[in-house]
Amino acid sequence: MVILFSLSYKIPLKIIPIFTSFNTRSVLMNSSSRHKVITVIILVFIVQLLVSHCSRRIYPGPSFSNIESPADRRKLQAFLDSGIEKDLDTRGASPAGIVRTARKYLGVPHCMGGKSMKCMDCSGLLVAVFAGNGISLPHNSEEQARYGKLITDKEKLKQGDLVFFIRSYNTPRFITHSGICTGNNSFIHTSSSRGVTITSLDDAWWEGKFIFGTRIFN
Repeated sequence: MVILFSLSYKIPLKIIPIFTSFNTRSVLMNSSSRHKVITVIILVFIVQLLVSHCSRRIYPGPSFSNIESPADRRKLQAFLDSGIEKDLDTRGASPAGIVRTARKYLGVPHCMGGKSMKCMDCSGLLVAVFAGNGISLPHNSEEQARYGKLITDKEKLKQGDLVFFIRSYNTPRFITHSGICTGNNSFIHTSSSRGVTITSLDDAWWEGKFIFGTRIFN
């Protein structure tokens, strides 16, 4: 008699008596061949699953800091699904030029909806600065955050990058504050208490609310 084994663990698949008719042996051999094919297919499928799982672990998606709750995760996903990393025509402006323009507004007081030397809010500062360089931005931090390449690692931010924050005040919106990276781990923005000012990204209040930056200049 002939004993056939599977491809692994040497588990007998079929016991085929030698002293059987030729036709019977052929049927039994064909049956064992089908088992071999099925076993190979299953093994290939398992290997593909393992490779896919390992790939996801080796090459993860962006990691966002300061996501603290399921509600934060839902808001983040809804924001990402609504469109990000849009191109912005920077019209020959430079990061240094943007920061230079932003510094002209230092000390301007805060007011909701403002975007002038009289008073301005955080997104209004970006609107005024970029308009001064011939670039149009929406007057809304969450919409401003849809432009440029996402940068989730705060240490990789450069001068001229936009920076965004969450949970800075009570609102249904996900992105609640915006500013412009000045370099040297700092950003210029409109504070509700100090007006337009420059603050360290390591500031205890803002570090806990930073979500990502965006790079609009190549």
